[in-house]
Amino acid sequence: MSVRDKTAARHYEGSIAFDIIEAGPERAVATMPVAAAMLNPFGTVHAGALIWFADITATVCAIGEPDSVSEDGKGFPLAVDLHTVLISNVRGGTVTATALPVRRGRQLVVIRTTVTGEDARVLIDMTTTHVPAR
Repeated sequence: MSVRDKTAARHYEGSIAFDIIEAGPERAVATMPVAAAMLNPFGTVHAGALIWFADITATVCAIGEPDSVSEDGKGFPLAVDLHTVLISNVRGGTVTATALPVRRGRQLVVIRTTVTGEDARVLIDMTTTHVPAR
């Protein structure tokens, strides 16, 4: 199927799955295998899939300690700003997101997340700002 045919499509479906392999207040790391369903018409990973992956990994780092979020969700770190630089891309393999805190205050948490390919090349660099849900 050509790129033109792919961009003319009117139905899209697929799933994205990944694993958090490290979670804590100082670092969160996740890995995601690239699946056909997440590729754009050019055959590289759709930016939205990479951003979704990085955003959730950042949120895991922002949470820090699971007990910091109450049963009703109070304290859950809501993203209020998300800035992403798309630097490169891949067509397959496994990508890794690493999230590190820039600032961890009582009312504001800033996380920097990078997503890399198997060759350690940076694909995206994302900074997110979170505030606790009330």
